[in-house]
Order: sequence, then C-alpha cells, then structure tokens
Amino acid sequence: MEMASSPRTVEEIFKDFSARRAAVVRALTYDVDDFYGLCDPDKENLCLYGHPNETWEVTLPAEEVPPELPEPALGINFARDGMNRKDWLSLVAVHSDSWLLSVAFYLGARLNRNERKRLFSLINDLPTVFEVVTERKPVKEKPSVDSGSKSRGSIKRSSDGQMKSNPKLTEDSYEDEEDEHTETLCGSCGGNYNADEFWIGCDVCERWYHGKCVKITPAKAESIKQYKCPSCMKRSRP
Repeated sequence: MEMASSPRTVEEIFKDFSARRAAVVRALTYDVDDFYGLCDPDKENLCLYGHPNETWEVTLPAEEVPPELPEPALGINFARDGMNRKDWLSLVAVHSDSWLLSVAFYLGARLNRNERKRLFSLINDLPTVFEVVTERKPVKEKPSVDSGSKSRGSIKRSSDGQMKSNPKLTEDSYEDEEDEHTETLCGSCGGNYNADEFWIGCDVCERWYHGKCVKITPAKAESIKQYKCPSCMKRSRP
C-alpha cells in the first residue's frame, strides 16, 4: 500500500520482507512501550504495519477492497487489557509472522518453483518475530578472541579493563564455530550476525546489538568503559 512499484526478484522481495520484519520486531521489543500505548482498546480496529523503510505504524486498515497488499491482523488493540502483557505481545508476534509471509509470497506470485523455494530458505534463516519476542532462540555464549588471532569486527573495553570482542569470527575458526555464529541475534531487531556490520555487547545482560540499532558507533564504543543496552538502562532507572 505504500510502495510505488512492487519487488519482483527473490532478492528484492527478501529485502522488503527483512525491512518489514525489522520494523515489527522493533515495535514489539525496543519500542514496545510506545507500541503498547498506541494500542488503546477504546479505539477502532487497529493493525500493526511494518514498512519497507523499516518504520512501523499502528493505524486503521486500508480502505481499499480488496487491499493492494495482504492486511495484518485486525483489532490487535482489543485484547490488550484482557491478556497478560507478554502473552498479548506473543499473540501479536504470531499474527505478524503470518502477515509478513503472506506479503512476501503475494509479491512472489510470479516466481517459479525454485525461486519460491529460495525465497523461503532466505526467510527461514531468520528467526521469526515470535521467537525474538518470546526469546525462544537464546543468544549463545560468544567465544573470546585468542591473543594470536585477529577479530573481523569491533572490540570494546569492558568494565574490568579487558578487551571484549563482538560476535565476530576469528580467521582460524572452524566450520562448526561458523554455525554457532549464525545463531547470534541482535537484541533489538533480531537480525542475524553479519561480518560486515559493527556490533556491541551489553556488559550487564551480555546480549549483542547492531551498533546502528542502539546508535553506537565504533568510535563511541572505544570511549565507553561499561556499556548498558537500552533495556538495562531502563531497568536501572528508579
């Protein structure tokens, strides 16, 4: 509904899916208090939209019939106060996963069998929104960087003065270690580890984040003695 031209190739559709997914994950995790407040049960039927520019929106459904794209679950706000908060967020996450898949395969209607298989494989490599929201896919312990090896990513100093590496592979890693790193998820957007991106680790909860998701640059990280992620910062406030 917000796109001038629809994605057509597998790569374009997956890029669209990833951006919408990142927006929904942000709404249900990093921006969860704002999202919760917008879902007023006294308002009309509301939907959670994730847009291709990685922004999210809680608003009324499209007026077009039929809509240009599949619509997300209608009336997510009505059950908010009648359920446990975590259960309600989990329910919204499940419906969001269904919506994201429906949009992706709507856009991929003209793909052939092998292209559809490749698209699903790319999507399936990402954790679902439900898995991120419910933390069903725990972040594994990150192997420390050996003194003789070189990290491909950033390194930040922890509170005890020792160097702390982000979840990057060392050059002499084995294949099984590479498999472990594919499980590393950003605590904000839920995205998988990418060697080309800067990550930073929280010294409190030990989760890892894309620097861009928590607005920390490599240069800024060097001057931080003890980094606290946004969630831990909120918990530490009186």
